[in-house]
Amino acid sequence: MSRLHVPQSKGGKRAKNPMQTLKRLLKLTFSRYKVGTVFMVICVIVSSVANALGSALLAPIVAELATLSPDMDVIYRYIAMIGAIYLAGALCSFAYNRIMMYIAQGTLKNLRDDMFGKMQKLPLMYFDTHTHGDLMSCYTNDVDTMRQLLSQTIPQLVSSAVTVVAIFVMMVIYSFTLTVVILAMLVLMISVIKVVGSKSAKYFLNQQIALGKLNGYVEEMTEGQKVIKVFCHEQKAREQFKVLNDELNDTSCKANANAFILGPINNNLGYVQYILVAIVGLLVILLSDTMTPLLSIYITANGATTPAVEKAAIPVAAGMLVSFISFARQFNMPINQVTMQFNAIVMALGGAERIFEMVDTAPEDAGGDITLTYGENVEGQWAWKKPVEGGFEYIPLRGDIRFNDVVFGYTPEKVILKNISLYAKPGQKIAFVGSTGAGKTTITNLINRFYDIQSGSITYDGLDIKSINKDDLRRSLGVVLQDTHLFTGTVMDNIRYGRLNATDEECVSAAKLANADFFITHLPDGYQTVIKGDGANLSQGQRQLLAIARAMVSQCPVLILDEATSSIDTRTEKLIEQGMDKLMEGRTVFVIAHRLSTVRNSQAIMVLEHGEIIERGNHDQLIAQKGKYYQLYTGAFELE
Repeated sequence: MSRLHVPQSKGGKRAKNPMQTLKRLLKLTFSRYKVGTVFMVICVIVSSVANALGSALLAPIVAELATLSPDMDVIYRYIAMIGAIYLAGALCSFAYNRIMMYIAQGTLKNLRDDMFGKMQKLPLMYFDTHTHGDLMSCYTNDVDTMRQLLSQTIPQLVSSAVTVVAIFVMMVIYSFTLTVVILAMLVLMISVIKVVGSKSAKYFLNQQIALGKLNGYVEEMTEGQKVIKVFCHEQKAREQFKVLNDELNDTSCKANANAFILGPINNNLGYVQYILVAIVGLLVILLSDTMTPLLSIYITANGATTPAVEKAAIPVAAGMLVSFISFARQFNMPINQVTMQFNAIVMALGGAERIFEMVDTAPEDAGGDITLTYGENVEGQWAWKKPVEGGFEYIPLRGDIRFNDVVFGYTPEKVILKNISLYAKPGQKIAFVGSTGAGKTTITNLINRFYDIQSGSITYDGLDIKSINKDDLRRSLGVVLQDTHLFTGTVMDNIRYGRLNATDEECVSAAKLANADFFITHLPDGYQTVIKGDGANLSQGQRQLLAIARAMVSQCPVLILDEATSSIDTRTEKLIEQGMDKLMEGRTVFVIAHRLSTVRNSQAIMVLEHGEIIERGNHDQLIAQKGKYYQLYTGAFELE
């Protein structure tokens, strides 16, 4: 079997600073829901105290039943009180869980809004260094672990903390001796939790990593089903899936085995604790005149230490022992619940840290203060609006773009473009040709300021593009990419994406200009046909025609066509070129093409090789030079 390579998922990494992450998450959660938080805390306290009081009232019931002639009215009264207290506790428990669910869902909604809003402001370099699977994991897996943390784990932790404090106070009041026994067992339980829990956390983190790999592989195989079937790769795909599925199964078994064994261990230790409490409590009753401070008060209040009073005190002591055993159970239960939430806390804080890393990433800078305006200074004309002392200067947008000795690399160690100098005069059609990786698309990315150059300068109508607001800069550029992307919506909506205020008539006109109207009108619902799955029900050529129509409706002064007609047949390409020639009138156009027939009518053709311009001129001039362009043109009409 060939070596399987699957992108590593970030899911499952342990948080680097869990306490700081938890503090930030709690601040984000409760600062927006202060009133709800107050009510939640009150309900938690009432619920926890109610449980403690209910157990405390078992003592007088047992004491009364232990007497020779129990008063049933007293017993019924205590039972009614216990019922009322537990009912109040149950209502408060229901209330704080509902409140916390509302707070948790509201927090996650706000967090998703913040994440998506921030994602729109991130530089393109961020998406180059983070896979789509990692970003999707933030919105799905990481947010889901936080949902569990906020809606279940945090309320459970708060309730457990209050319950432990309340029960501990009651235990000390009832019997300090038995409280020491409880604390000794607690130390043993915590030691077991630490050993088993650490192993469980490690395996749960590995499980998240394995799950991320499996999800990524399934997504990749789903998208590539056609390729799999073409090359009869089904068996190999199943084998590779089995490797990942077995890995997930192995890590999940280890994770859950350790997690599930923790509960039975703690339960059995709890039973041992009950036995010890019962034995020690019985010895205290038999060997000591005063089991507890409360019992001492009872004896003193009823006639000092007479034999009759001491004999009457035995039922009271028995009742207190029963209550104490109930306290012991309630004291252990929150600790067991917290241990069961340990792995959820680890994964949630890891997810929260990744989300906060994304939210804290520095946004793409907005660029300069020069903006784009239409018809503000001269009606029917685009212009740059440059702030100057005392007002604004309006510079007509002509589409004059120049590269002056530009050096660029995606990383400082690897230079892609080397001392590139070129100019595109207003209305010119400039073409870039060259082999794959020569730097053609990189040049157009620099015009958009998707990336910033290391040295040199790029000017737009005499203005350094760094001084132009990025949104306005990109608004002036219509782009058609080789890899077209269509959004879920109607055909009309996808064309209108180029200019949201375009009318239906303008969209139809752009489609006709792009020669897309014919196939659109033959779709089931015409322009109202809903596109799903990135246009899976359309051919690649049809998707590209819609992308061209989208660029045409934008009415941008400058067009960038990156292999815009690569998936279109030659006849359709000729028709589109006729329409685009009209569209290009008065506009500066940058064209990247493998078909040399596409660039023949360009005013200037740049031949790139290894990030350098090795030839430049129009078609006739380059043919006359008999250089690289001549070899490409005479050898084939395709670069590859």
